[in-house]
Amino acid sequence: MTKLEVGDKAPAFKSVDQNGKSVSNKDFAGAPYVIYFYPRADTPGCTTQSCSLRDAEADLSSLDAAVIGVSPDSPEKQKKFDDKYSLGFTLLADESHEVSEAYGTWGEKSMYGKKYMGIVRSAFVIDAKGKIAGAFYKVSPADTVPKAVEVLKSL
Repeated sequence: MTKLEVGDKAPAFKSVDQNGKSVSNKDFAGAPYVIYFYPRADTPGCTTQSCSLRDAEADLSSLDAAVIGVSPDSPEKQKKFDDKYSLGFTLLADESHEVSEAYGTWGEKSMYGKKYMGIVRSAFVIDAKGKIAGAFYKVSPADTVPKAVEVLKSL
């Protein structure tokens, strides 16, 4: 798992969102955005993380930042997650793991001694020029917003 660092060019991505629409990094060019990776829609940690970003929408908007969530769930599961919690931002269905692999968030995990591959919860702030301004691997759901806002305020 190659980790991205501050100053690196953000990986290009193209995937399908919760509405079945094709979305790419080009759709967010020229403005900062927060892209975060979560293991599975509608699980406790992922819900906490996603709802905290939803609740910070006013702060993030005042910093001109969009939000993109990424998980290996299908567009249908992402849609249900969005509808259930009124998230209101782009959720990418990364079923092939291409986006998460590009960001270095797809890796080996372990639970109860069993090893498996999955998304390592992470968040990134991308600046208006498409560079990594903040990289937070293994970020806790509660720390995602404060860390992202701190970086966005420094841009």
